[in-house]
Amino acid sequence: MAALRTAVPVLALLGLCLGPAAAVTPLVIWHGMGDSCCNPVSMGYIQKLVEKKIPGIYVLSLKIGSNLIQDMENSFFMNVNEQVSEVCSQLAADPRLKGGYNAMGFSQGGQFLRAVAQRCPAPPMLNLISIGGQHQGRVYGFPRCPGESSHICDWIRKTLDLGAYTKAVQEHLVQAEYWHDPLKEEDYRKNSIFLADINQERGINETYKKNLMALRKFVMVKFLNDTMVDPPISEWFGFYKSGQAKETIPLKETSLYKEDRLGLQEMDKAGKLVFLGVKGDHLHFSEEWFDSTILPFLQ
Repeated sequence: MAALRTAVPVLALLGLCLGPAAAVTPLVIWHGMGDSCCNPVSMGYIQKLVEKKIPGIYVLSLKIGSNLIQDMENSFFMNVNEQVSEVCSQLAADPRLKGGYNAMGFSQGGQFLRAVAQRCPAPPMLNLISIGGQHQGRVYGFPRCPGESSHICDWIRKTLDLGAYTKAVQEHLVQAEYWHDPLKEEDYRKNSIFLADINQERGINETYKKNLMALRKFVMVKFLNDTMVDPPISEWFGFYKSGQAKETIPLKETSLYKEDRLGLQEMDKAGKLVFLGVKGDHLHFSEEWFDSTILPFLQ
């Protein structure tokens, strides 16, 4: 009996020292253009892969709409600002995210999740991983279309050529909202209802800057053989030199960085920006690369 009385406080003390097992940080995923939350060969595959590699993790793959068809259609036709607002509401209502979460966006989902980080700090986004996200926008040609959506993309090409910066197109065509034409910089700054706003092109929103700088890491993946994003350096926040569409400049040479309008310069100096390159075309990567390069940011 004496031995038992001695053992109890010792075990209690050990419990206090060791504490509870660390909870696994949840993950929020946002898919790209023409995809859906749960496609078994894309986002569904990624979700299962993460759940297998990180036991106990909660993964929320965002669905915009009431079903998978709506989710896919909304990636083309639902106003991005409305999508971001809806996602912010979804995240705030999910009790499993209240302690913070990591975010991983694919293609346009990368820049959309950055908007979430800038606009909606609660619950807090801890790390943002952008895989092929076009942070300075996409221009020219709309060269390749995902999945079975070629007829939609043919229509989008024609619409963008006719007037990407008109109010009607901006309000109802997702791709126009991050269409960045270096030959029409003034039109872009004045009329882009999404990208020009989150990139601080019309003035400095200190809240956007403060919220983005709260990230622990902002990871940007560029596909080194990308034929869909023009220019591919947009995936690392670079872009064309203004007024032409041949010569590109890296992030550090942009006015966005030099003037530190988003806090990226300060984040860079603090070691919060991570630039990764992977061989392959847009969103083409191996499971081995994902396991060795991306998973460590989630653990």
